[in-house]
Amino acid sequence: MEVLRDFTPQELDFVRSFKSGELNIEAGTSILLEGTNSAYLYTVLVGWAFRHKTLPDGRRQILNFAIPSDFLGLQGTVADEMQHSVEALTDMTLCIFPREKLWDLYTTFPALAYDVTWLAAREEQILDESLLSVGRRTAIERMAWLFLHLFVRAQEVALTKGNTIQFPFTQQHVADTLGMSLVHANKTLKKLSATRTMRWKGRAFEILDRDGLARIANFEFPGEHKRPFI
Repeated sequence: MEVLRDFTPQELDFVRSFKSGELNIEAGTSILLEGTNSAYLYTVLVGWAFRHKTLPDGRRQILNFAIPSDFLGLQGTVADEMQHSVEALTDMTLCIFPREKLWDLYTTFPALAYDVTWLAAREEQILDESLLSVGRRTAIERMAWLFLHLFVRAQEVALTKGNTIQFPFTQQHVADTLGMSLVHANKTLKKLSATRTMRWKGRAFEILDRDGLARIANFEFPGEHKRPFI
């Protein structure tokens, strides 16, 4: 894909040897569990997942969504124990990498090591924006930002069709991402829909006024860039 940087032949050979296989999982499956160790890292090839933390009483905060080309499990490599969980939102296909081989990547291919660092920094940037949303954006601003953010990411990896996409999540997922109750999320969605900048019916999401939605969200569209793919 245009947005993903090319491998050199040597890098491609290494990644082929780094990869141990592929895993097909069903929607609702826990890929990684908070408080546990994982022997594997994953790249999403097909499907959607979400990262989340859950309080003892069941309250959940969704931290981010993962879509094709995203890398999962790096935190467990650095900290030995996962500090969040990852659950499949749809049926998925994952590329599997043994965690123990990650050091070979760092010692042998510095360009790929930089790619892993880039992916970690990008994740931090997304979390910064999410914290800004929960802390300072108004309800309608944070919802508009979330929809645009996910749409642009999905567009980069060819999951959109024109100005439309089939989002696989529900209003409850949106509420858990934005720190709202389901009732508050529903009311905010109605207010946002009334601006005639977007439409979300069933799972079908459509942008009606891209610039107008961006103004509501104070959203800055990313420039053209090449991103790594492990």
